[in-house]
Amino acid sequence: MSKRDYYEILGVSVESQDGEIKRAYRKLAFEYHPDRNPGDDEAESKFKEAAEAYEVLRDSEKRTRYDRFGHEGMNGGGGGFQSSEDIFGAFGDIFGDIFGFSQGRGGQRMQAGSDLRYNLTVSFRDAAKGTEVELTLPVTEPCEECDGSGSAPGTSPETCSQCGGRGAVEQNQGFFRISVPCPSCNGRGQVITNPCSECRGAGYVRKEKNLNVRIPAGVDNGSRLRLRGEGEAGLNGGPHGDLYVVINVQPDKVFRRQGQDLVLSTEISFVQAALGYKMSVQTLDEPVDMDIPKGTQSGEVFQLRGLGLPYLGSSHNGNLLIEVKVKTPTNISRKQEELLEQFAALEEDKPMKKVKKLFKKAKNKVMGD
Repeated sequence: MSKRDYYEILGVSVESQDGEIKRAYRKLAFEYHPDRNPGDDEAESKFKEAAEAYEVLRDSEKRTRYDRFGHEGMNGGGGGFQSSEDIFGAFGDIFGDIFGFSQGRGGQRMQAGSDLRYNLTVSFRDAAKGTEVELTLPVTEPCEECDGSGSAPGTSPETCSQCGGRGAVEQNQGFFRISVPCPSCNGRGQVITNPCSECRGAGYVRKEKNLNVRIPAGVDNGSRLRLRGEGEAGLNGGPHGDLYVVINVQPDKVFRRQGQDLVLSTEISFVQAALGYKMSVQTLDEPVDMDIPKGTQSGEVFQLRGLGLPYLGSSHNGNLLIEVKVKTPTNISRKQEELLEQFAALEEDKPMKKVKKLFKKAKNKVMGD
């Protein structure tokens, strides 16, 4: 699938000035911001798409290269963001303009919270039918005592005297001057002189959170469920990270799985295989009857449509595959042995009977001539 034109994404023309491009991006960023569209994958995709376009068009060198060569000219030097956190870090000033803050508390940029991973083991039947589980997660949350400021109630952090609240200071490096995090406040822009007793000035605490999670029917080993905003708390007013629940499905004693199909192995006697047989078959729900046709061979597989596992996000199910194994009898009685010998003798006679019939037909034909 080819990429959309960057100007088209932002809704501006090739002649648009920097200010118009910035305003167009601010509008789209506000519309598709993850906090305004929780759980909406399409909005997140458009949010990243707009950020990629703005990253290129706001830079005069990249924009010139794009105007001349298009997306091909961006290889090795174009835009693209892997996560919303990257976008917040790159364009913190834009989001400050949109949502009414500068770079977060104390002049420091917002930082999205870390994503969390939870490995969850479920039974085969719960994975097949779906279930709801309660998870207990250790998470980092803003301190309620100080509302995340790190200062004792009734007090507030003081502006860092060394960096003036900017969180960064400039240093000389040869012919250049570079900006580095302020060593006095560690880049926060503020100094806590009276720390909160609950969080000891950190602004956040570790706690356990209970969360109910719906496991959809049909999940398999390695399936990942993404719960937006259920990860670690962000810093300086940044958004929460996400929680990824990774599923491990236990094996079942009755069924084995092939994608969304279920395989059930069953044994029948050679008499049932030869004469045909109606049998009851176990499914994920109630048993069903099925006919084993005459002459069934060991290893044959019969299909019961729609009795397998649900496809995720669909109303369709896989199939139930019945694998038949013909069991050879052991410890037979003398009577059974005699009957089997008679059966074997009849089977041996069949070829001779066919030969005699052929000779008889040939003889009648000759005599008739």
